[in-house]
Amino acid sequence: MKKTLNCNGKILDLSSPKIMGILNLNQDSFYDGGKYLGQDAIIAQVSKMQTDGMTILDLGPSSSKPGQSISNPADEIKILQETLALILKNFNDLIISVDTYHAKVAHWAINNGAHIINDISAGQIDAKMFEVVKSLNVPYIMMHMKGVPSNMQNQPCYEDLEKEVLDYFVDKVTYLKDQGVKDIVIDPGFGFGKTISDNYRLLKNMNVFKMLDVPILAGVSRKSMIYKVLETTPAEALNGTSVLNILALENGANILRVHDVKQAKETIKLYNYYNSI
Repeated sequence: MKKTLNCNGKILDLSSPKIMGILNLNQDSFYDGGKYLGQDAIIAQVSKMQTDGMTILDLGPSSSKPGQSISNPADEIKILQETLALILKNFNDLIISVDTYHAKVAHWAINNGAHIINDISAGQIDAKMFEVVKSLNVPYIMMHMKGVPSNMQNQPCYEDLEKEVLDYFVDKVTYLKDQGVKDIVIDPGFGFGKTISDNYRLLKNMNVFKMLDVPILAGVSRKSMIYKVLETTPAEALNGTSVLNILALENGANILRVHDVKQAKETIKLYNYYNSI
């Protein structure tokens, strides 16, 4: 597997697992929507996540929770404009990812200082995304999602889950590499068009995606696959998140996408120590 990503001039070393911290900039996110809308709140949270061990900051200008409609790219850019400038001014050593499925937003974000594009639709929502990613020459995180957020959890069904998700990635990774895209990361898409048992099957068999020779991102943080099994809420799903993050690392994850950086950093530290003995 390729061990480094060229993030718009910043080199990200993935020889050891890294942490992507989530900063939701909208009011509709399932866990912390509306919590980080003011400048002071944003600076305080980013500073905390950086101190706690975050390497990548993932900015979310819109929600993709189940039932959510497709966002407007102009609205996303409006949300990002002030926040991206604020973060670049105060945190010049961070690698910044923008969570968007709009090619127009991706193009704007990279041209205004971001380093990575994180697309939950893998080019399915905006057919121009692959072309833009190729032209920008930045890392592209693509996720598997069956359907779109508005309908993805309407009784998702697979004949052969692992094979269908793997085939999905094989086709897209092959195409992007043929187009000259050098830095690709895949995300199995926990919670996006999957039942709870589907999520655990993918987690358990995530090693199969290593054959693609690209880094793997795991995003299980506080999701329903945790709190529904535990019969709790997203607010009470931190311990469960740490448990599943260990399993994700054991099964090949190179990047953990999380709300709680300190706990993820401790998880990685213990995992690395365990494997050094």
